[in-house]
Amino acid sequence: MNAPSIDIHGEISRRDAVTIARILKVNHAGEFGAICIYRAQIAVSKRLYPGIVEFLEETLSHEIQHCKMFRSAMPERHTRPCAVMSLWGNGGWVLGFLTALFGPQGIWVCTAAVESAVHRHLDDQLFFLRDRDAELHGLILDIQNEELAHLHYAQNRITTSNVLLKSLSALISVSTDAVIWLSTWGASSRMARDLAAEKATG
Repeated sequence: MNAPSIDIHGEISRRDAVTIARILKVNHAGEFGAICIYRAQIAVSKRLYPGIVEFLEETLSHEIQHCKMFRSAMPERHTRPCAVMSLWGNGGWVLGFLTALFGPQGIWVCTAAVESAVHRHLDDQLFFLRDRDAELHGLILDIQNEELAHLHYAQNRITTSNVLLKSLSALISVSTDAVIWLSTWGASSRMARDLAAEKATG
């Protein structure tokens, strides 16, 4: 990727400009994947668990708006959507459909696992962006607040200690971390290390 340093970031390195572009790509793709997860879960829930459809539809509307916000931030930062959006979309549909088959508890476990992993990465991104791109920092901070509400809502409704669902949660969390790492070409690890170092010396 040949992302140049751009005026809205001030004097930043080419490496940082590339990282900012990757942050936008992975966040936009992640929101698209979340949209597909919720659409699949809604399709199943309308037939089997209508009582939770209202929450899923409200959350879906949030993810659609987040996706649009990240997409609108791309041109100014000389980047565009991920080239493999179909993988995010198809993966989201499969994950949403399969977890919905476990019942509402499967849906809550899925939401909590995905949102927990996303929250960790958003923290890393916010630390990286705070002195580099104030506008994108503010955008992600606003989105993080809604994502945290999704996380807490799901966590408060998990009532099972089913070993299978616990294993599913761990698998979803690890898979989410792995996809984010691959989509940022490892930049997510660098951001996490920088934040950990800051906390250690703070």
